[in-house]
Amino acid sequence: MPDLSYALNIAASELTLAIGALVLLMLGAFIGEKSARLISILSVALLVAASAVAATGPLGTAFNGAYVADPLAIYAKVAIYIASAFAVVLGGGWMQRMNIARFEFPILIVLAAVGMGMMVSSGDLISLYVGVELHSLALYVLAAYHRDDLKASEAGLKYFVLGALSSGLLLYGSSLIYGFAGSMRFEDIAAYAAANPGPGLIFGLVFLICGLAFKVSAAPFHMWTPDVYEGAPTPVVALFATAPKMAAMVLFARALSEGFLGAHDQWAQVLVLICLASFVVGAWGGLAQKDIQRLLAYSSIANIGYATLGIAAGTEQGLQAMVTFMTLYMIDTMGFFAILLSLSRSGRPIRKISDLAGLKKDRPLTTIAITILALSVLGMPPFSGFWGKYYVFGAAASAGYWMVGAAGLVASVVAAFYYLRMIKLMWFDEAPEGQPKTDKAPVEAQWIGWACAAFSFPLVIVGLTWLEPLTRIAATGFGAR
Repeated sequence: MPDLSYALNIAASELTLAIGALVLLMLGAFIGEKSARLISILSVALLVAASAVAATGPLGTAFNGAYVADPLAIYAKVAIYIASAFAVVLGGGWMQRMNIARFEFPILIVLAAVGMGMMVSSGDLISLYVGVELHSLALYVLAAYHRDDLKASEAGLKYFVLGALSSGLLLYGSSLIYGFAGSMRFEDIAAYAAANPGPGLIFGLVFLICGLAFKVSAAPFHMWTPDVYEGAPTPVVALFATAPKMAAMVLFARALSEGFLGAHDQWAQVLVLICLASFVVGAWGGLAQKDIQRLLAYSSIANIGYATLGIAAGTEQGLQAMVTFMTLYMIDTMGFFAILLSLSRSGRPIRKISDLAGLKKDRPLTTIAITILALSVLGMPPFSGFWGKYYVFGAAASAGYWMVGAAGLVASVVAAFYYLRMIKLMWFDEAPEGQPKTDKAPVEAQWIGWACAAFSFPLVIVGLTWLEPLTRIAATGFGAR
């Protein structure tokens, strides 16, 4: 039994969330819908507690290598759980304003966090698939949570159907890899790949990459992203754009760097193509968008291309660049969606880019926050997004992919158009005649947005002094070269 107690101690953060979610579910079932606010508060406390448990827990492997607790997993879990807690806070205020407060919403986010924690700690193909499906099942429900909204129902259905397709790709690729390598464990697969990098194993690897690329919405597997971002409730999209992407990118890096060390030249070629496709689709696709959430969907596709470039480098420096970039991107994106949730006119949420015209007159501080976050996502120095891209481009150049980095730089210039257009509307255009002023902003959304903007600028330099050492520790020991 000491081995079991050790394993349970290593997986304590997931156990904390799973048991806590079951307790909260029972509490909500007995108290009813009146418990929605209480359960939201308890869910935030549970996620914060789980992040503390993960940060202070022991390192090692458990369950015959299927579960890994290393610095990368610990770092990712803390970031994921904190982002999930912010999503619960934003969702609680949103549900009250929409008069659809239900206790299931925060519990679904907690259950999704359990799956995301499993993803970043996966040590074999089975735990990889279990983690992906556990978090996906909760996200399918969250996408269609506002069931009286036709767009939300459509978003949930599209996400479910296309997510099932990606799961099929993952299963098919995993079965091929197992058939050739004879093992599910990444360590054993790596040993086989180094000795026998045959076409069968590479074929399975390509399917695995395609399935994971689907989960992170990298082009050309991005087709679900714009519609889901547009139709799903805004706090749910805030979650989609942050925590699950961090989890999937870490899983991406772990599966490739630990499972296919000897086949870097093969999988790097696939990732480079995905990077280039994401740059093109994300930058040029966003030019024609009129809905803010669809615009942010295309922005996320382009930014996933930058993060994937860090993995393609196949080095410890590349992994550190990816983790740093994703952390800064999560902060910017969470702030963007928080600000979006704080904006409405006559009870109608502001969703169109044209609705931002003249915003400086009645919401000057919010306009400053949006400007900072837009310039940061764009990658303008000295904002936080610039430093994320700086690390990625540096890692790519060091690994010999400076041409791909140059393509990413061109994509950033193209994407500058739709961010600068947004800034122009807020600062220099006049509001249409008769347009009502913005409503009183929800406190929780407003403060989260301002806090994220403050980190993006001017506190980013202070933040990097502790973030950079943490990401360096998290990336230690990884790299295919």
